[in-house]
Amino acid sequence: MIGVPFIAVIVLILLGLSALLFKRNMIKIVMAIHIIGSAVNLFLISTGYRADSAAPIFSNAPKLEMVLPTPQALTLTSIVINLAIVALMLSFAILFFKYYGTLDAGKRRLFG
Repeated sequence: MIGVPFIAVIVLILLGLSALLFKRNMIKIVMAIHIIGSAVNLFLISTGYRADSAAPIFSNAPKLEMVLPTPQALTLTSIVINLAIVALMLSFAILFFKYYGTLDAGKRRLFG
């Protein structure tokens, strides 16, 4: 049976993809990409979850099972990359607005 976090990942990815495909406002497109990135982060954290386990830090309980540390490290990396992508896309949206006077991506052709 599929877990609740995985259902949330599917819902967030579908929400982000629908906004990415059907919205024309550049700010909404950036928000959709950020939602998809957050869904990926939730997926990475969900894959490393183990019930009744401890955090992978120093503890005095050697018999406890530890949570997988690799998905946590990948999630931290993914957060930084997602933040950089969103910041770059927002700066492109600001430049697009200064140049064309609109945030509607369908009104202007970027190339040609």
